[in-house]
Amino acid sequence: MLKTTKAMLVEYALSIPPLILLFEFNPKFLSRTRTITLKTGNAPGTQGGYDFTLPTETPRVAQGVTVQPETFSIDILIDGTDRMNEGNAIVKTFGIEPELDTLRCMVEPKSQGPLGLQTLSSLGLGGERAFQQSESASVLLLVWGTHILPIFLTSAQIKETAHLPSLVPYRAEVTLSMQIIEGNNVFYMVEKIRQVVSAAMNTVDTIGGFF
Repeated sequence: MLKTTKAMLVEYALSIPPLILLFEFNPKFLSRTRTITLKTGNAPGTQGGYDFTLPTETPRVAQGVTVQPETFSIDILIDGTDRMNEGNAIVKTFGIEPELDTLRCMVEPKSQGPLGLQTLSSLGLGGERAFQQSESASVLLLVWGTHILPIFLTSAQIKETAHLPSLVPYRAEVTLSMQIIEGNNVFYMVEKIRQVVSAAMNTVDTIGGFF
């Protein structure tokens, strides 16, 4: 069995203290979805786009494209058993309820002052009327392996599977759904550079396999 690694969700905000959730992460499945909407027009004599022959003609095959933000979901296990056995006083009394409450705080809109709204603005989000709003979603960073992704947590499905005699949970299966915040923020730009470099490595490896 592969050893699990640590991953984190960290609130990117000026609140003190920021919300942080540390969890074991070695998923069997991780579902990532990238969706685009094509505008092919009414191309005469063809279906699904205009005809082309040369690579220079491919930009006109579709007359436009709309890219949806990438979404993905992960399943994690939050388990306080080991920490209880180690004598952790908080977990022995409150189980993993503080961690589950952290997730609930991350997914729920919160009232924000000017500083919080400036955080959204710095990531290229929110329009001119952003400062008139009283609530906004938390901007989070998913720190996972070589990735640091800016995300919105759009859903947290929690299934409590074991409880202490006081009925507070000490084990839960959690499904998290997220939307990547795409734009000119530094975290997403670094991820795109990593993606391009990784794709180039694949090309070099593939071509090298033919020789």
